[in-house]
Amino acid sequence: MPAYEICYLDCDGSLTYKFAATCDDHNRAKVLAHAMKLPSAKRLEVWQGEALIYARPSDSHPMREQMLRRS
Repeated sequence: MPAYEICYLDCDGSLTYKFAATCDDHNRAKVLAHAMKLPSAKRLEVWQGEALIYARPSDSHPMREQMLRRS
């Protein structure tokens, strides 16, 4: 089963929490990401390794791109 990293960001784009999960496929990882989302999280991202699989909302920059810009 593939491993995923699910990340949640606040309104400033800062990482608030993340966790790793093993899911059967991308769709199940997306469902899990939404199910575990707290109301305070403004953005969620699902990663498989270095590949961004899913993000909501989809109109802002992914967390890892923001981290690269800061360094």
